[in-house]
Amino acid sequence: MLLDTWISFFIACWIISLSPGAGAVASMSSGLNYGFRRGYWNAVGLQLALALQIGIVATGLGAVLATSEVAFSVIKWFGVAYLIYLGWKQWVAPPAAMALESAGAAQARPWPLVMKGFVVNASNPKAIVFILAVLPQFLDPARPLLAQYLILAATMIAVDLFVMAGYTGLAARVLRLLREPHQQRLLNRSFGGLFVGAALLLATVRRAVQATPGA
Repeated sequence: MLLDTWISFFIACWIISLSPGAGAVASMSSGLNYGFRRGYWNAVGLQLALALQIGIVATGLGAVLATSEVAFSVIKWFGVAYLIYLGWKQWVAPPAAMALESAGAAQARPWPLVMKGFVVNASNPKAIVFILAVLPQFLDPARPLLAQYLILAATMIAVDLFVMAGYTGLAARVLRLLREPHQQRLLNRSFGGLFVGAALLLATVRRAVQATPGA
């Protein structure tokens, strides 16, 4: 892969990762509830799903998903339901659940947080369609495709890990400043609303895909 091509993709990855989305909301929610050290496991799950999505696109299955209304809808509505579920859980979480970072960390095990992040990203079919539209622009058909996909995947995952660390760490710092029950309750409901908002945005994806035939 040419250096100029990689630099262009590197810049694009930053723009993509910094854009607010369900992954950013999940990272901030995990940072608020469990602190950085535990909450960052959510970001690991996000990247496992991203690697899976890139693999799907690389094997050509992404094109099938992009053109199959049934497959796209099944994954999409599962993602909508899961985000609403996360929003409801965050909304009704008692203030005591965020009272101390040490208490939250003691309750959180890495694997559930990894799975939470994985499901958030994996249940978003828009991500696969987006990757399908973006990655080919940086591929050189005259060079080995596997090596190029590995380079692009490693770059995208590394950037996203760094960005999600920022979201998680920022939220964990905010947690230390918010001790009053009414402040914690407001945060819980704010993030609950953000999860539901992400679900509503995901619910509109079908129209956008239908509006661009051949995507």
